[in-house]
Amino acid sequence: MRGLKRERILRVLLTEPKPLSKNELSKRAQCTRQWVILFLRELKKKKLIKETKVINPTGLIKYWLSIHQKPKKYREYMIKEPLKIIKTAKLEHALTTYQAENIIQHHLFPSRIDVYIKEEELQKWHSLLLKEGLYGKGNVRIIPVEEHTTYEKRKLNGLFIVSLPQLIIDLFTEGGPAAEAAEMLLVKLKHVP
Repeated sequence: MRGLKRERILRVLLTEPKPLSKNELSKRAQCTRQWVILFLRELKKKKLIKETKVINPTGLIKYWLSIHQKPKKYREYMIKEPLKIIKTAKLEHALTTYQAENIIQHHLFPSRIDVYIKEEELQKWHSLLLKEGLYGKGNVRIIPVEEHTTYEKRKLNGLFIVSLPQLIIDLFTEGGPAAEAAEMLLVKLKHVP
């Protein structure tokens, strides 16, 4: 759980446009105030933040990458017209990696659609996708995660997409051309007010 709490705090720090109070940061990161204060001290020593204001977004992303663990649990499907199905599904979701990046900056070919879903909705997604296609290696990957992973998701083109900091982390984790796209998005993150 310790890693998840740190990732929650980092996600909030990098997503929120203005510095938050420690109490508000604690609420939004779903951690105790005491935990937030201890972690902020660590980030301050590394000269990544001042109080709760991010002063080195690139450094903070690099730090997040050093503690980030890629989700190990996922299911893959081969689906015809997957975006149409995802748009009409009445289930929580947030796109990440290739498809999300393609919607935002059009650098990567969306060779696979990675979708974060609620852990408790895994079976519902599985049933829905089985009706529409085949289970096994394919063009769609559903990844059950804790709900905070989709903190501040936004809707673009009728699809929910993870926050910009989460997308950057996911692209760096993917590696190769995705990491190159993450570097390009990092520039956008620095210019977020």
